[in-house]
Amino acid sequence: MKRMTWSTALANTSEFDRNLDRLAELAIRIGLDLAPGQELVMTATLDAVPLTRLLTKYAYQAGASLVTVLFTDEEATLLRFRYGHEPSFDTAPAWLFEGMAQAYRNGAARLAVIGSDPFLLAREAPDKVSRVNRATSIAYEPARTLITRHEINWNLVPCATPAWAANVFPGLAPEEALARLWDAIFSASRADRTDAVAAWKTHDASLQARADRLNERRYSALHFRGPGTDLRVGLADGHIWLGGGKTAKNGRYCVCNIPTEEVFSTPHKDRVDGYVTSSKPLAYQGTVIEGIYVEFQGGKIVHARADQGDHVLQQMIGTDEGARRLGEVALVPHSSPIAASGLLFMNTLFDENAACHIALGQAYTTCVKNGDSLTKDELALCGANTSLIHVDWMIGSSEINVDGVHSNGEAEPVMRLGEWTS
Repeated sequence: MKRMTWSTALANTSEFDRNLDRLAELAIRIGLDLAPGQELVMTATLDAVPLTRLLTKYAYQAGASLVTVLFTDEEATLLRFRYGHEPSFDTAPAWLFEGMAQAYRNGAARLAVIGSDPFLLAREAPDKVSRVNRATSIAYEPARTLITRHEINWNLVPCATPAWAANVFPGLAPEEALARLWDAIFSASRADRTDAVAAWKTHDASLQARADRLNERRYSALHFRGPGTDLRVGLADGHIWLGGGKTAKNGRYCVCNIPTEEVFSTPHKDRVDGYVTSSKPLAYQGTVIEGIYVEFQGGKIVHARADQGDHVLQQMIGTDEGARRLGEVALVPHSSPIAASGLLFMNTLFDENAACHIALGQAYTTCVKNGDSLTKDELALCGANTSLIHVDWMIGSSEINVDGVHSNGEAEPVMRLGEWTS
């Protein structure tokens, strides 16, 4: 049977074509703010070919000097796990990632088209999956550092795929599921607006204003309370709240995630205490982890379990020392458009924007004052965490309250029942 692709299932629909075109334009103009003469390195799965061609068109129209697209094939990934010899699972293409890092050092922008099968590796041996993830994380570190330090303009943009749609809408026929997922993507990304660029500029301004208010308050910690959660997250010394876009060190103002509804900052790696329960499943490297419960003492996880995918959770937090500590804390109102959709996207790009969340692993140095110019040791003194991973998982809901705690211990409400208090 011929494999269904979204390009064949949805072709020749004028509304779909307009929305897809707007999404591509948003990614290049708003997401990347691609500069004339700048190179672009793009990654995507084979299912995303039609969207990557639109992105390439808009990139060249913006003046890109060269667009290079690197495709991955999920079916080939499965073949590796089923037929690869043992040494294969400790191997990663360091030469490729170093090449990407060199492109970024030379000024290239980075664009990732996101839309993989969330359950791709669910039936594969957990040990093999963990070994591949670790090898990949180590090899990708030079490129990842340039991204997390915001040396370049970069962006993540979604692409609906048949496998992803089948997991979000398991009860629907494949064509209908795919169409529904695209509609949800266009809505969350504001690509269905007549003037999507203007809509994004307005939204970006509102996120910036929210981040500015949090920066004015200068809390020393956030206190999350709700069902299964009583967690105090200390904030890094000199922490900065960000939301929406940011000017990269190369001078381009980019919105890294499309969609985005969060304001986020860097926790202090040694000042997290209490317990927390996930409010949504986490799709991680082809496996879904549900019912996460974690206890922190002095910033470090001392106990962790999951109702489903516990073996993957344990391997994830065992990646390195920093994998047991926080690298990000983010606030998202429960009334965000993604939460209001009622959908579980099984994709962190979306699900993290439906709820307050935390991330285990690497901190964003841009969320620390002068962080992009500090050494690793100086960042560590501020409380910024270092790790091979950065994994967001959701802890917010309509039952979560958040207090901002000042250095003198005085607390004031920031969110009540999942919504901003002001």
